[in-house]
Amino acid sequence: MEEIQDKKREIRISIADKLDVFSADEIAKKTKAIENRLFEFANFFESKIVLLYMQRGGEVITRGIIKRCFDHNKIVVLPAFDIIKYNMQLMKVDNLDADMKPGPRGILEPDPARCNVVPIDRIDIAIIPGVALDEKGGRIGSGEGYYDRLIPKLSATTRKVALAFESQIIQQVPLESHDKYVDIVITEERIIYKI
Repeated sequence: MEEIQDKKREIRISIADKLDVFSADEIAKKTKAIENRLFEFANFFESKIVLLYMQRGGEVITRGIIKRCFDHNKIVVLPAFDIIKYNMQLMKVDNLDADMKPGPRGILEPDPARCNVVPIDRIDIAIIPGVALDEKGGRIGSGEGYYDRLIPKLSATTRKVALAFESQIIQQVPLESHDKYVDIVITEERIIYKI
């Protein structure tokens, strides 16, 4: 198990190095291509209640996607993290500027004083962050396991979709028994269906 943890750490470093070579303009272009592909994706287009995330290092930037969801009258749900219990509350956000506050993980998250909790079974599509992914839907996240605990709680009909830059796709993600798969990966170049 420690060997797999070491391999995941190496992959996170390798992916960070790969992403560091891109300019801000290149990242913006790749992000826009991913966003456009996501909005053309039928499961996403037809969804009403969308679970998204606020990115951390090595994850596809989602601010533009969230704003575009508001423009398309989608209900946007974002996680608020409990770093003591290692879980998250899913909360409806209506305005990124007014409804968010700095969270314990160093990223913006919904302010419980302004946002309502959304039951997990109401989520139509879940956009799951990842640092590295493979074509079978294997993913490496931040290493804290929040999404590995969330994915099994999602309805079987909820599509689990990861966003990634093509350079984050690796041959095979080393997985442990608690690691969970996504159904689909969307990059700036293609849509990968779990095989």
